[in-house]
Amino acid sequence: MAVTDEAIEKIKGMIVSGGLRPGDRLPKESELAAELGLSRNSLREAVRALSLIRILDVRQGDGTYVTSLDPQLLLEAMSFVVDFHRDDTVLEFLAVRRILEPAATGMAAAQIGEEQLDELAEQLDKLGASPSVEELVACDLEFHRAIVRGSGNSVLCSLLDGLSGPTTRARIWRGLTQEDAVSRTLHEHRAILAALRDRDAEAARSWATVHIASVEQWLRSTL
Repeated sequence: MAVTDEAIEKIKGMIVSGGLRPGDRLPKESELAAELGLSRNSLREAVRALSLIRILDVRQGDGTYVTSLDPQLLLEAMSFVVDFHRDDTVLEFLAVRRILEPAATGMAAAQIGEEQLDELAEQLDKLGASPSVEELVACDLEFHRAIVRGSGNSVLCSLLDGLSGPTTRARIWRGLTQEDAVSRTLHEHRAILAALRDRDAEAARSWATVHIASVEQWLRSTL
């Protein structure tokens, strides 16, 4: 094992074991290096690597701290990697969304509040019957984000937030080239919202699957 990897594993071990908790300040570099049996250089490299993936927060002049370890913060690293996707992997991202998002939508049927449902309805009403493709896609992103938040699962929310970016261009492309894409999307949004209003988890899950699968099916036919 490379010395930097060893240093990363040792710091990780301290966090996982509870020796370092969210918000804790790390001991001074010289003290921590001696405690872990590491060189200061390898420790420094490990801290730099862990700060890049939001495990540690290096504050100039103040020290190094363990972050909140909040799922959304930690999954930022995944979002960064996702940005490097190639066009030929969009179908794979859609396939993952088709697995996760219906589950989140079904969970939301029991969790999401009436006030949130009213806001979603108002959002759809504001769009009207003939929004531009760009307006519809922006609304689509926020519509699904709000529903997934309503599931009450922050990890699922962060995962899906990171996965939505690569499919945005595909959704715009579909809206510009498929004749009934806009009206179909609006219909599917209304159906999802109605199922959530009825607290019908199975119907909400089914409509969310149909919604994502329709984009996936269209994209397969055009590639």
